[in-house]
Amino acid sequence: MLSFTVQQINEVLQGELVGKTTHSITGVEEIRNAKETDLTFIGNRKYAKFWSDSNASVAIINDNIDLEPGDNRAFIKVKNADLAMAKLLEAFQPDTPVFETEIHPTAIIHETATLGKGVQIGAHCYVGKNVTLGDGVVLYHNVSVFDDSTIGPQTVAWSGTVIRERSQIGAQCIFHNNVSIGADGFGYRPADDGRGLVKIPHIGNVVIGNGVEIGANSCVDRAKFNSTIIGDGCKIDNLVQIAHNCVMGRSCIMAGHSGLAGSVTLGDGVIIGGSASIKDHTTIESGATVGAGSGVMNNVKAGQTVLGYPATDSRDMLKQWVALRKLAK
Repeated sequence: MLSFTVQQINEVLQGELVGKTTHSITGVEEIRNAKETDLTFIGNRKYAKFWSDSNASVAIINDNIDLEPGDNRAFIKVKNADLAMAKLLEAFQPDTPVFETEIHPTAIIHETATLGKGVQIGAHCYVGKNVTLGDGVVLYHNVSVFDDSTIGPQTVAWSGTVIRERSQIGAQCIFHNNVSIGADGFGYRPADDGRGLVKIPHIGNVVIGNGVEIGANSCVDRAKFNSTIIGDGCKIDNLVQIAHNCVMGRSCIMAGHSGLAGSVTLGDGVIIGGSASIKDHTTIESGATVGAGSGVMNNVKAGQTVLGYPATDSRDMLKQWVALRKLAK
């Protein structure tokens, strides 16, 4: 079991230590469930009220929150408790599963595939023709990488992930369970005789930058032509749909159940809230935010926040909601 003194923890965080405690810290827990040997954090004033009843001995706390630790308890005051906690959680994070052998004997690897140093491939994986896996790539059990795809160094694909043909994946990406990269885009047209639908082939690919993380059961479809592009550092939650020919800039965030229809363009640092949907061929400029559950039907300007369905500037939408409440009275 890992054990740290409050002084050791503060050496990592470089905060201001207030108070003292004789307890060693063996875990990290939410403030209402913490034990005496746990460290917790207070990153928002609304959680400060729970401190007096919490059993935690130590809390990481924002330095603008006025609160005393109490007897045999301590605070580590920092500018941003959320970021400090993220840094500390790395020390308490359990080790990831390791393989007994680098290449499991049940894995199927085409003779033309190129594997870098330290590549690990689990049971029942498939690596197709002309695939290139960079140094330190990890494919957990039942991952498939189809022909002519490239995966950059230190990228990890968890079980069930499928990376379709011609995909280009950057370095240090993480794909959680059952991610789909490069499946056919959703493209159909009515048949000339009016009976049925004609499937449109998608001959493009998916290009994913460095440091991208994609949550479980999310899908990124390949382009009809050219590429569907996910920029460096994007973070995508579970159950997210990114359709053909979309282009995402750097460090965008998409929360669960959100979706981009075909040919949507996101600038850098765009935030898409949970269950939000974006109409095809729409552009959302850098720094914009789309609120949860919103339906974006028109372009969104840089730095703008939109809410509602159809999505409108947040200030206008809030005024509409106030007016509706007055009508109800």
